[in-house]
Amino acid sequence: MAEFLSLQEAVSRFVSDGATVAMEGFTHLIPFAAGHEVIRQKKRDLTLIRMTPDLIYDQLIGMGCASKLIFSWGGNPGVGSLHRLRDAVEKHYPVPLTIVEHSHAAMACAYEAGAAGLPFAVLRGFIGSDLPKVNDQIKSITCPFTGEELAAVPSIRPDVSIVHAQKADRHGNVLIEGIVGVQKEAVLAATHSIVTVEEVVDELGAGPNACVLPEWAISAISVVPMGAAPSYTHGYYPRDNTFYRRWDAIARDRDTFADWMTQHVLNADAQGASQ
Repeated sequence: MAEFLSLQEAVSRFVSDGATVAMEGFTHLIPFAAGHEVIRQKKRDLTLIRMTPDLIYDQLIGMGCASKLIFSWGGNPGVGSLHRLRDAVEKHYPVPLTIVEHSHAAMACAYEAGAAGLPFAVLRGFIGSDLPKVNDQIKSITCPFTGEELAAVPSIRPDVSIVHAQKADRHGNVLIEGIVGVQKEAVLAATHSIVTVEEVVDELGAGPNACVLPEWAISAISVVPMGAAPSYTHGYYPRDNTFYRRWDAIARDRDTFADWMTQHVLNADAQGASQ
């Protein structure tokens, strides 16, 4: 059942060292503020999961929070590589990082299977792909009805999933508007979930086919205005494209990265307020 907590308390309570953590949000609603709180609390040995790891995962990895990454694409959208991720994989700095790469379709199916409580997902994919050669979690399975060879991947069932959304009502139900990725599935698949929101309202005003996360699926809600910046939140603020371009130079150099993180994350006040 959803409980309104400060972001600091939510992360402290539900994200432990060694946990499997998914932080989802596609194009917008990327939970930057929550990721920064994980960094401030110096969580370690995390297995991070995200379909499209971008800047927040570059920051988490560069600060030594992660030992493993499960993903289907990684980069700075429209700019280039994630330099802290590459440093961890190629040079084991600041700690070695194991990577498990899937396709987008496999990740989406794995989240859906996790949300349904299933042990694995089945899909028609990876034909002609070399991914099975480097990912031993991709198996083949024979359809018992047609005899067709299909791919199977383990379901994704995180210890905790973290997402950002526009608003929550006072009962703890959450509305996600705009582009929806796999946030719903990530929350339903997780043992615990943290949702940061822009505001709390009396009524969600959810229209037909709206994506509403029910309060029974949420462990903690933290009110964090601008909690997705520098990505955007549909209906609230735009994407900071300039920052995404600037990040390339910041992240290339270890010392420049460390200085930026110290100034803008480690020495920043934790966000989030109990309601």
